[in-house]
Amino acid sequence: MRTEKQKRVPVLDARLVAAASYVRQGGVCADIGCDHGKLGAYLAAHHKMRRVIACDLREKPLARAKQTAVRAGVADMMDFRLADGLCALQPQEANDIVIMGMSGVTIAEILKHGRDVWPGARFILGPVTKHSVLRAFLLRNGFCLLEETPCCAAGRLYSIMLAEYTGVCREPSWLECAVGMMVHSDMPQAKAYLKRAAQLCEKYARGAPPQLREQVLALAQQIKQEAER
Repeated sequence: MRTEKQKRVPVLDARLVAAASYVRQGGVCADIGCDHGKLGAYLAAHHKMRRVIACDLREKPLARAKQTAVRAGVADMMDFRLADGLCALQPQEANDIVIMGMSGVTIAEILKHGRDVWPGARFILGPVTKHSVLRAFLLRNGFCLLEETPCCAAGRLYSIMLAEYTGVCREPSWLECAVGMMVHSDMPQAKAYLKRAAQLCEKYARGAPPQLREQVLALAQQIKQEAER
């Protein structure tokens, strides 16, 4: 058995720190697309979770996750599953489900094909790109956005989203899709996130069809105004 001195608990970047802060104490957490396994090992090492389920579609990342857990001395607190997305889980098996490090489109697809695990779980989502696509999917498919944490890692801005399935579907506004809860946030990086979202809207408008261009530019201006409040 490793001594405390020998254990190597992973150090998390700002994205994973934000995700870890949303994980509730004492339950079971599933990390879908776990890759290097840093988040799961960190949660287990700090005794935040009763058990961590680390899942990945590919054998090599899952092997890396196992090595990370062994180095941290927490392999006995984790399950490692080779599986495609939410297919790894049984309904209500996990209290908190983390999906990070993919585009918003890919995360939406993973959620779409795992509807049986939606009820009773909270989802911690960290899209790398296409944040607006993921927000639109969530709100149209009966999820409620509970919180969002803006953060900066490796020079890029991210939003870590906390969502829960309620069954109440609705059509979101363009502003909700573009920036979500950032308009109500006083967290560090929120204003920077809004300014970046406005820039992305302006970039999209340049190549948008004429009938959409003015609407997208109006959205960009609305986001800028929110950033200046």
